[in-house]
Amino acid sequence: MQRVILFSGAFRATLTGPGGLHARYSRCSRRENVCRTQLRKHSQDQPSDNTVHFRCFSLPHRTLISVSGQDTTSLLQGIITNDMALLEEDAVCAMYAHILSVQGRTLYDIILYSLKGNPDGFNGVLLECDSTVQDSIMQLLKVYKIRRKVNFSLCPSLSLWALLPQNKAAVLGQSKPDVTAADKVLVLEQDPRTELMGWRMITSCQNNPHEIISACREGNNEEYHRHRYEIGLPEGVKDLPPGEALPLESNLVFMQGISFSKGCYIGQELTARTHHTGVIRKRLMPVTMSAPAETLDQGAALETEGCKPAGKHRAGMDLLGLSLVRLAHAKEPLKLKSSDGMTVTLQATIPDWWPKNSKD
Repeated sequence: MQRVILFSGAFRATLTGPGGLHARYSRCSRRENVCRTQLRKHSQDQPSDNTVHFRCFSLPHRTLISVSGQDTTSLLQGIITNDMALLEEDAVCAMYAHILSVQGRTLYDIILYSLKGNPDGFNGVLLECDSTVQDSIMQLLKVYKIRRKVNFSLCPSLSLWALLPQNKAAVLGQSKPDVTAADKVLVLEQDPRTELMGWRMITSCQNNPHEIISACREGNNEEYHRHRYEIGLPEGVKDLPPGEALPLESNLVFMQGISFSKGCYIGQELTARTHHTGVIRKRLMPVTMSAPAETLDQGAALETEGCKPAGKHRAGMDLLGLSLVRLAHAKEPLKLKSSDGMTVTLQATIPDWWPKNSKD
């Protein structure tokens, strides 16, 4: 996984205002200058006929929270499923995780972006979350802050983008976006959940991806969600209802979002016990439906053709969606009742990005 954390004078000005990042991020280290040089060299050396074309998606349904201070790692270590020590490694600059309730159920799905290389050792991360729960996460951070030296604030001056290659071969080849304006990029990292989700980019709200990525066309938000549902990747409160979804049933292990060796954190006991017993009877799986997802109620019960309970429907778009399916019935045709009383058939599939050697 490659890392790009870049600053320019003009870009720093947009981050130091209200809601922006801490003022101490304004100094650019020698290490950052090296990264900038390497990134520009990559863009200049790449042959134009081999340039990978990307679709760039603005993500207004996701928001960014700045968490900074010398106790950032200790605070987050106790409330997320993944190990903050991973972000201290040079090769890891983006990490997926869940925040759990004390009962071990998922409250929020998050992505953390490390802001390394600050000359005075100032620690900090950007926390990506569902925009509808940003206030709840801010409140949760305040509850667990206690006396720690940590600051957190929303980042309205920053813009989050998803970059997806237009062909599958480029995705699997982990092709790097061809950046032409490195000084306008704050973060450019591969999506830590799966390579099929491409790259995550953070810039100033004033910048347009066409000014940054050489071969890029802007896509609409529906395309992004349709891609997610097609490959079976959950994101946000619709796919992972707070206080209902279980992290292991939601494939958190497959998305590299959990550590079983980090020690205690909120909700760890049930999650660790489930993992070590190896009993996971249901999984969140992509489904194709005979009727549009908009006609289906979230939480509607799934049944087999023999009327046996087979799970619950979660969310979707058009004829694609996600459902929590009992593995014993995953290969069978399933059905549920739509909001108007009609019977809708579903067929679950196993995503390509799931590990092939898993016992599950």
